[in-house]
Amino acid sequence: MTDPRQAILAQKLDTLPEHIAIIMDGNNRWAKREGLSGVSGHKAGVDAVRAVIETAVHYQVPALTLFAFSSENWRRPPLEVKALMDLFVYVLKREVNKLHENNIRLRIIGNIQGLSPELQKLIVSAETKTQANTGMQLNIAANYGGRWDIVETVKKMALQVQQQGLDIDAITEEKFGKHMSLGDLPAVDLCIRTSGEQRISNFLLWQMAYAEFVFVDALWPEFKHQKMVDTLVEFGQRQRRFGQTSAQLTEQESNA
Repeated sequence: MTDPRQAILAQKLDTLPEHIAIIMDGNNRWAKREGLSGVSGHKAGVDAVRAVIETAVHYQVPALTLFAFSSENWRRPPLEVKALMDLFVYVLKREVNKLHENNIRLRIIGNIQGLSPELQKLIVSAETKTQANTGMQLNIAANYGGRWDIVETVKKMALQVQQQGLDIDAITEEKFGKHMSLGDLPAVDLCIRTSGEQRISNFLLWQMAYAEFVFVDALWPEFKHQKMVDTLVEFGQRQRRFGQTSAQLTEQESNA
């Protein structure tokens, strides 16, 4: 039998983002709908992660950032938090070799020091193993918050002012951005959120300044290859103006 993914991924896309960010929402609601435990929803979500990575790699998207665990998620029930941490450990142990074999570089962003010693060791090991890979950059945001990211960057810049005599007038948006998490990557072009919710939940606040947003009704475990391709198609239909008017862009295109 023909793998249905082949037909899905055979679709030609003319315009693709350089950096996709995804807020993976709806695991608990999916589990509740299916009469399962919340933990089962998170486990089912791992298959969606695989599908999204496979699709992004197929279309040669340079960077993909997934919001796995926010700094606010510690407020969830302790058993759910433990299950999420255990799942993170399981996935790192099981999936890193596959990422490495596919030339994918893995990076974990967030307050890593707030995670367990076991997780910290696995993160260092995974990042070290894949750091020389030249394919897609896969970023996992864990214990991450956009406000935390900005505050940490302010601290770094303040140290340069204090210890290295950096002139405060030399602090530009460009220099500041390079000190942020993912500062060496293109800005986020496309942000996807599943489950029908329409907010960014303190995710990559600086990096998504001009991102296109696609809010998908499907719950995260349902977000597989076809739905990912659909969002890429929608992105390609957007006109990205970056503060300009449509008329200006049309004139630029005609003069190109």
